[in-house]
Amino acid sequence: MSIYEDETNLFKSWIGKREGFVVDGVVSEEHYVNSSLKLCFVLKEVNDEGGGGWDLRQFIRDGARWQTWDNISRWVKCISKLDKDVCWSELANITEDDRKDTLKSICAMNLKKSPGGHTTIKASFNKVVAEDKEYIQKQYSLYNPDITVCCGTGWDFRWALDLDKTEVYETSRGISWFLNTDGKAVVMFAHPSARVQDSLLIYGLADAVREIMHNKAFKTDSVVPPV
Repeated sequence: MSIYEDETNLFKSWIGKREGFVVDGVVSEEHYVNSSLKLCFVLKEVNDEGGGGWDLRQFIRDGARWQTWDNISRWVKCISKLDKDVCWSELANITEDDRKDTLKSICAMNLKKSPGGHTTIKASFNKVVAEDKEYIQKQYSLYNPDITVCCGTGWDFRWALDLDKTEVYETSRGISWFLNTDGKAVVMFAHPSARVQDSLLIYGLADAVREIMHNKAFKTDSVVPPV
């Protein structure tokens, strides 16, 4: 069965539990499974005061919006070329076509499938994550990512995976990360639209992933380094 079919079956049993359910996951299965590093980005919820009920995967295929997805595109561009330094001049101007092309290889999942506003209400978010923990685990298990990037969701995701007793590592520059049940790295990083200078946000993650890839704790035997 394909990832898309597995997603569809899972969402059928989940969708009735959340008003305005926004489906998400692998943007293009062909590009995801054939990428040199399978990347999964874990976010909190979509920002849609209109009520949700749409498909995040299609939204990304259509070019998404710059506020969140320009920086995720920049992350993907850098992580796909970890063996070299990508100059900011190559990243500064991200177009809609750039997003369409770059983001088709990723997986993007929200922990809370019902939409929220510009600012996440923490109590409501925590309640939903607790109630949907089993579904979150099932969805994540479909993807087998090589690198998972938590976008302001690191501690919540670690708890949702029942890994809150496992070791949390730290890079030399202070970025926390842990291993999932497959021995692959989950990086606890900031949201792509965090109020930080874009270049610092982009190179901060790229630098952390580069260091983690060389850490002996990280299971690299099945990962083909990007070229």
